[in-house]
Amino acid sequence: MSFEIALSGINAVNTQLDTISNNIANTGTYGFKSSRANFSSMVAGGPNGAEVGSLTQFIGVGGSTLNTGRSLDAAIQGRGFFALKDNAGGMSYSRVGNFVVDKTGMLVDSAGRKVQGYAITPGNPTRGALGDITVPSGQIAAKASTQLNYVANMSSDWTTPSVTPFDKTNAQSFNSSMVSVVHDSLGQQHTLTQYFVKSGANQVDVHYTMDGTDLGTTTPLQFSTQGVLTSPTAPVNLALGTPTGANALTVAVNYTGTTLYAGEATNSVNSADGYASGTLTGTTIAEDGSVIAQYSNGQKQTIAQLALATFPSEDGLTPTSDTSWVASQASGSALYDAPGVGVSGTLTVGALEQSNVDMTGELVNLMSAQRNYQANTKVISSENEMMQALFQAV
Repeated sequence: MSFEIALSGINAVNTQLDTISNNIANTGTYGFKSSRANFSSMVAGGPNGAEVGSLTQFIGVGGSTLNTGRSLDAAIQGRGFFALKDNAGGMSYSRVGNFVVDKTGMLVDSAGRKVQGYAITPGNPTRGALGDITVPSGQIAAKASTQLNYVANMSSDWTTPSVTPFDKTNAQSFNSSMVSVVHDSLGQQHTLTQYFVKSGANQVDVHYTMDGTDLGTTTPLQFSTQGVLTSPTAPVNLALGTPTGANALTVAVNYTGTTLYAGEATNSVNSADGYASGTLTGTTIAEDGSVIAQYSNGQKQTIAQLALATFPSEDGLTPTSDTSWVASQASGSALYDAPGVGVSGTLTVGALEQSNVDMTGELVNLMSAQRNYQANTKVISSENEMMQALFQAV
């Protein structure tokens, strides 16, 4: 019986050594969670040795965060897991947020599994259904300008121009001018020029040209004795004509915040919406899990939001290859939500979670396992010597 008891101890320690060596081997593996072998006694009518009754995964212990600076890397701070779908439709879960956009435009992890998230349509705040994330590879369409925000100080030191009436070709007929860039429905750039003419105490008239052509429109700007704009109180709608091949272009100019103070004439805001078409130049992940497509025209569009999965008991997850887990009866079914919601955790972008293996602790466990192994082999050796002595006595 002593042989069998000692042999069971050796087998149990072998399993412990397997667990320890696996932990040590994965010290540098992103998102790896260490495990511990739990010994239990065996009794069958009497003491029958030891066995490894279970393995405990330290899933709830986070690893340190390594900053990579890469736009598609993300680390989870919390209990969540990235949800991944393989080509067969099977779901697995990982803490490793090392993603790329493959040649088909799918957002995948380093093993080629499809990252799961919520589809988002630009301009629509409602999240779509959970599924694969596809980054559009085509061009983003041009958008015609509809608004121009313009804020400036017109300078109360201006004097009424000596030359009248206004003539854009004669700088003596206006006090200042400013060019704004607008886009038509085809994405073509046009120049909207504003000419500012002091026409009286606390009043400035604005004349406009579109690509050098007079629009024949004049907007009076009225100011209070404190230099604050009192009129117009609403954006000024300017009909800029119909560019060749494009739709008619109308832009609302908002002068809110413009002043008439002494000193130099300055401009603080001169920004129109609208843009030319653009091609995809890159993809990034934001801290809220948004997947953002970047285009050559400077525009950005949120196309999806990553989903994080949580479980009633993550300790019950079954580990698989590629530093992943699959759901089991012990873990319960996955619950999905966006980063930052509930207990799923938040994201640190441009970073990866490192292994949570404590190398010092594993080396101590290794020495302890070695001692236990040697003790069990000593029992077998002693038992063998006793048996030999017995046979020799007989």
